[in-house]
Amino acid sequence: MKHPRGDAATAAAKSTPTPEELARQKYWRRRRFVRIGQVLMATGVLVALVHWLAHIEAFGPQQPALWLDVVAGYPMGGVLLIAGAIVAGRK
Repeated sequence: MKHPRGDAATAAAKSTPTPEELARQKYWRRRRFVRIGQVLMATGVLVALVHWLAHIEAFGPQQPALWLDVVAGYPMGGVLLIAGAIVAGRK
């Protein structure tokens, strides 16, 4: 007859990662956050750039609507840029 806690203890001991595996997981988790942050920052810059180009009439003579200025223009670009910096700088 097997001990009921013996199987659970053996399974827990086998699933415990080594220090090298923990370091590798930590490294890749950090890299993932940095990349996600960089994508968010690049998206923010792109939103602000497209909005600026719309204001200088690069896409035609029509200016962006007021709601677009308030919601999806420079403020959204700034929010994405700041959010990306926060995510990329996370420890």
